[in-house]
Amino acid sequence: MDVRSMQYFLAIAREGSFTKAAEVLHMTQPPLSRQMKELEAELGVALFDRSGKGVTLTEEGLVFRERAQEVVDLMSQVESDMKFGEGGVAGDVRIACGESDAVTLLAEAAKRLQYAHPRVSYRLLSGDRDFVQDRLDGGAADFGLLVVSQVDSDRYDFLRMPMRDRWGVLVGAGDELAKLTDVTPADLVGRPLMLPYRAAMGSDLMAWFGEARANLDVVATYDLAYNASRFAKVGFGCAVALDGIVDAGAGSGLVFRPLHPTLEADLFLVWRRNQRLSRAARVFMEEMRRLVGEASTCSA
Repeated sequence: MDVRSMQYFLAIAREGSFTKAAEVLHMTQPPLSRQMKELEAELGVALFDRSGKGVTLTEEGLVFRERAQEVVDLMSQVESDMKFGEGGVAGDVRIACGESDAVTLLAEAAKRLQYAHPRVSYRLLSGDRDFVQDRLDGGAADFGLLVVSQVDSDRYDFLRMPMRDRWGVLVGAGDELAKLTDVTPADLVGRPLMLPYRAAMGSDLMAWFGEARANLDVVATYDLAYNASRFAKVGFGCAVALDGIVDAGAGSGLVFRPLHPTLEADLFLVWRRNQRLSRAARVFMEEMRRLVGEASTCSA
């Protein structure tokens, strides 16, 4: 198995067709099909379901796509490092992010570096905490932005962000909770709730509910706050979410009300311990350190 075979596989998965993938790869279909049959034989599993009109991935194919993308990304990073040598800075900075307004700080660092290092580009990977940690541990991301109460310092080095995310409730503008200035656990008892998937499994958020936890009516869990906000907007339920992720301003049809007592989440930029970062990633990390230092000085 080589990287080229993985690139071919990813092209087919992306295009949903051997014919279209062959066109993108500037080759004919027969050798592409032959390469994929050899790949399947080597792995001992079927990667494609060829029974329909198009081509879809099997369960094994879905798993392989994720890992193949990681390998291809890593090889691209290595090639960039070798190509520009010690005298230049180029390549991708790969950042896996949970949903947080702190992404704005990452964007500011990238903006500051844009002029001095125009050959540095960014790959933003989005998902929940499990997704972020999986990308970090698998080498598919240089950095991860985590919303956690504590970082596993045995696995990661980290930089604490100068801000904290605030928990609250997103509801439709006409909802009764929109009339309140803040929301208590008692206000949410008996109300249809949508919770972040990981929070529903146990977290500081669930601890915040206290005795009311036993009487919660959880009608949905979610990975992305934006999707939950669409349900909240039509009155399906109340989405417990972090502030600043979804537009809840005038005219949005949504209202955000903070929790009371106040519940905030710490934010960390993390990377694997003893990881050798690319030059592009090191430059980005140093810029983040400067930004965090400036923000800390201003707030002191």
